[in-house]
Amino acid sequence: MNELNIQLDNLAEVFPQHYTPEQKAKAQTLFLKILSMKAHLYYGGKMQTLPKAGIWGFNWFNVWYTPGVSSVSTTIRDHHDLSYELSNRGNLVAVVSDSTRVLGDGDCSPAGGLGVMEGKAFLMKYLGGIDAVALCIDSYNASGKHDPGKIIDFVKMLQPSFGAVNLEDISQPNCYHVLRTLREECDIPVWHDDAQGTACVTLAGLINALHLAGKDIQDARTVLYGAGASNSTIASFLMQAGMPGNHIVIFDSKAGVHIQRTDLKSNPEKFKQWELAQMTNPDCINDIETAMKGADVLIALSSPGPDTVKPQWIRSMAQKPIVFACANPVPEIYPYAAKEAGAFIVATGRGDFPNQVNNSLGFPGILKGALMVRAKKITDSMAIRAALSLAEYARKRGITENNIIPNMEEIGVFPEEAAAVAMQAIEDGVARIKLSYQEAYNIAKFDIENARRSTEVLLKEGCIASPPQDLLIEALKETLQQI
Repeated sequence: MNELNIQLDNLAEVFPQHYTPEQKAKAQTLFLKILSMKAHLYYGGKMQTLPKAGIWGFNWFNVWYTPGVSSVSTTIRDHHDLSYELSNRGNLVAVVSDSTRVLGDGDCSPAGGLGVMEGKAFLMKYLGGIDAVALCIDSYNASGKHDPGKIIDFVKMLQPSFGAVNLEDISQPNCYHVLRTLREECDIPVWHDDAQGTACVTLAGLINALHLAGKDIQDARTVLYGAGASNSTIASFLMQAGMPGNHIVIFDSKAGVHIQRTDLKSNPEKFKQWELAQMTNPDCINDIETAMKGADVLIALSSPGPDTVKPQWIRSMAQKPIVFACANPVPEIYPYAAKEAGAFIVATGRGDFPNQVNNSLGFPGILKGALMVRAKKITDSMAIRAALSLAEYARKRGITENNIIPNMEEIGVFPEEAAAVAMQAIEDGVARIKLSYQEAYNIAKFDIENARRSTEVLLKEGCIASPPQDLLIEALKETLQQI
């Protein structure tokens, strides 16, 4: 064991060959969790702050701070928009969460979301060339309940320091109210990645999956299993992208979402689901097996599996069925089981399976595009334009049933996505400055490549130490002991 060189990109080869596919999947998940804990302890988190200007002698301290910087303060006082050019505000995002719905772990206490929010900041920097700060906040009111108004006030107060805000891991129904209010009342773009980001990347993957299946989005019959923030936004994006509402059936934990669901109509916390009830499922289908018969697409974002989605449901679908089982950390059905049941294309939210539907493909490019033109908001059409850009990028380099969407290592996708979003912001009239597509592309490409080069220099110079091999071996040993 001590001589084993564990390669994270080949985890399937690390575990015993007699493991079943399900055992391997469980082992991989457990190993990554154990290793993540050890690696975070080793590095003390994963983000730091570094200057982007230099010191070439003592007086440069007086240039960057007092007395020289006084001229910057008074200039911004008199011309607020110059804060974008005289500070890092124009490339700075606040990642804001009350940690009430952290991944699949629920309410983790205000500080519990820091690992995820730092992760978002990490990906923004490395994939989008964006600086970001993790801000986990206490949203409890005097009665001990989470108050969405406190999140709204907090974001409004931090606006002068940031170019955009990424909301993350806020529970329902607060997430809807917070996003809707802040999108309308803030002067900077506010993005809810759990909803809008997931919907963007799902749409991109579905466009290409339908292309390979020889189906048109206008004809596809689709079942959405789960009616949370992600699937509710996916339904909205699908309709805006051309899928008729009467071809969509959505299920929540009780039944089908439709106009006869008076419990949705009378519940103000379910206003988003009630909106969708009036646009989808005209036959008021309540039974999942009925809905699945002849369906072309299943998009599941519900309870982690692996038995949430039944193989017999997939067997009853139309020819070349498309299955997106995207619950984390365990999909509603494992890809091998979905394939055995006849699925043509299977996507999940995990990187250790083919076709990862990961919102990390969306938010770095989308936020970069919005920042470059100083957008006032991120419209739905900007997110849909990003989805089209992702899908087109994948088709240009070639797609297959097991490779329908780009992955995070394809650095070229992000400048194209950012430039496309910037152009849509200009078309939608929410951009404060105008750039050509090529100008936007060049800016994004330079910043992203610079972020990666900076990381490479830190690694090369030993400023970021490589993880010791013992750390990986210990994680593997603990995994094998627990399986």
